[in-house]
Amino acid sequence: MAEVKVSKKFQVVIPKEVRKDINLSVGDQLIIRVEDGSIVMIPKPKNYTQHMLGLHKKIWKSVKVDRYVEEERKSWSEQ
Repeated sequence: MAEVKVSKKFQVVIPKEVRKDINLSVGDQLIIRVEDGSIVMIPKPKNYTQHMLGLHKKIWKSVKVDRYVEEERKSWSEQ
């Protein structure tokens, strides 16, 4: 765990070991949010398509894609 100090302009320097761990480079953007009173900073994906690829793979593992799509399309025509 690293410790940083907030400057007069409310800036912080991300420690070198943290930058290396998450492969952060100059010009990269971060997404900042508050969770349970803590500040969370995560790198903004450079490519959202690549980032989303394989997301929730475990959830969809047992789903037959063709069958699922067919059922969804049927439900659209029923409405």
